[in-house]
Formats: sequence, structure tokens, C-alpha cells
Amino acid sequence: MELYDRLYDEAERVNVQFVGMTTENARFDFGIVFTTLFFGKPMITCMQTGRSSLLNRDDLDDLEYVKDLFEVHEDRDAVALQEFFRSVLPPSILEAQY
Repeated sequence: MELYDRLYDEAERVNVQFVGMTTENARFDFGIVFTTLFFGKPMITCMQTGRSSLLNRDDLDDLEYVKDLFEVHEDRDAVALQEFFRSVLPPSILEAQY
């Protein structure tokens, strides 16, 4: 009897970008994994918190989501993150996989 069902097992060569940035109040270090999986959303990892998330430009429209995702308390810092990620994330062009 198997204890789990494997849903996918993909290997892919990906581009990874490491970026450090600052605002008036905080420093951020991110790893951005650009992949064709996960609806084409890049995987963002915050080096300070270790939190990872799939993120695309559409997700950036919700300021509260950005604040929660990156544990940011100041609106100005969250707006700076929105601006930064809009400049580095590609537009969504892939259709839903599921």
C-alpha cells in the first residue's frame, strides 16, 4: 500500500536571479526562480524570512497581500516592493495548467 500519490516530478533548467534592495526602513534579499511550471509564476524566496511564494504581476495589485507575504509593516516599503517586482516579473502569458 502506498502512502502517497505523486502528482508531478519535473526537472527543468531555470533562470535564477538574486537581488538585494533597500527602502528607507528595510533591506530585502530575494531569490527569484523563473520557471514554466506553476502557471508561469516565478517562485520568490525572501532570504530574511525564508518564506517562498509564487508571484506574478497581477498578485501585486493587492497591497495587503504584499505586506503579509513579505512580513512588511510599512505601506511605503510594500509599495516599493510592488514597484520592484513589477520591474522584474514577466507578464503572465501561460494558461492554467490544472
